[in-house]
Amino acid sequence: MTRTFTRDELVARLIRAGELEVSGEDLDEAASYFDTENFRFHGPDGFESDFAGLSDYFAAVRAAFDDRSIRRGVIVAEGDFLACQTWIEGTFVREFTQSPAGPLPPNGERVVFDLINIFRFDDRGRLVEEWVRTDNRGLLRRLTASGTGGPATAAVGGQ
Repeated sequence: MTRTFTRDELVARLIRAGELEVSGEDLDEAASYFDTENFRFHGPDGFESDFAGLSDYFAAVRAAFDDRSIRRGVIVAEGDFLACQTWIEGTFVREFTQSPAGPLPPNGERVVFDLINIFRFDDRGRLVEEWVRTDNRGLLRRLTASGTGGPATAAVGGQ
């Protein structure tokens, strides 16, 4: 039996799934918000992935960045779709193996991944598809910046 989820329920599920992926607090609970067998991620520059690839990406973010947080901005709902602004933030203290340019050494700076996401939910309230748009050039500029108070402290693009 399927049910219709309200906008507020889908928003709450989206926020919780993001918090769990970024924090790594409870990865089993995080997976419960996804259709792990059918999930598709559509990223910048034609990058495509499944749920395992998305999980690997977030593991790399958790490994490279301390003091991580996620915020959602304006959220627009249309049926089973939610679109929103997302900011993932952290201090870049260890190698980031999944940057858009491949592995990068840490620079000690605070970095903000600035994203526009569109999510599609299935009839069980699970995330089944995500599209992301971002400024990878800006992200790479911040990831390779060094020194205090430099451009790495400004909002940047991410995957």
